[in-house]
Amino acid sequence: MTPVTGLPPWAALLTSVLVLLGAGLALTGSLGLLRFNSFYERVHAPTLATTLGAGCVLIASMVFFSALQTRPVVHEILIAIFLTLTTPVALMLLVRAALFRDRIEGQAYDEVKARALSADKRALLPHHRAIRPAPIDLPGGHHPGDGHEHDPR
Repeated sequence: MTPVTGLPPWAALLTSVLVLLGAGLALTGSLGLLRFNSFYERVHAPTLATTLGAGCVLIASMVFFSALQTRPVVHEILIAIFLTLTTPVALMLLVRAALFRDRIEGQAYDEVKARALSADKRALLPHHRAIRPAPIDLPGGHHPGDGHEHDPR
């Protein structure tokens, strides 16, 4: 690489911070992709973190080339607009296709989510039993719901 002699120190510092921040965000999104269990969790982390990371790198590129050429360089704005519009659309299409596949295979979303939970987390979930309150005694020994709520005494 050739050394950049015409770059002001403030631009070099800002560019390096933004590139490192963008790389860190992209790494975080990639680690989220590896860490999460289900498809629905895995698709979310890289979408957000990688988009923010790419945005930081694009801003760093704008600062770097604008400082070197002493005129605003805005080509990166088109790339950022393209990324901002296409990444959420791709996420929604992937998730909808996965939900459609799960419904066709007879799996509800809750079952897919429950499979992703580990055994120790499953033990913490509340059971889905109907909990009935203790009966309330009304005057005359009647209970609510037995047809004697309005006792005409």
